Amino acid sequence: MSISIETVRVGKDYYLINYGEVHEFRVTKATGHKDFVCKDLTTLEEFNLSELTAYGKGKDFEFYGLED
Repeated sequence: MSISIETVRVGKDYYLINYGEVHEFRVTKATGHKDFVCKDLTTLEEFNLSELTAYGKGKDFEFYGLED
């Protein structure tokens, strides 16, 4: 079962699938209510978490915390 965005914590790693796109990232900073600055674990690109769900949540939406 997917976790809720309300449970996201700075410094933790997460895995998200939405509309067929897979993202593994670390949350680096909280920027506002339910939004965070994230760093992709593969490309090291920085982005806001809200960008991954800007077009809604697809039928394949999954959001999990990665274990340390």
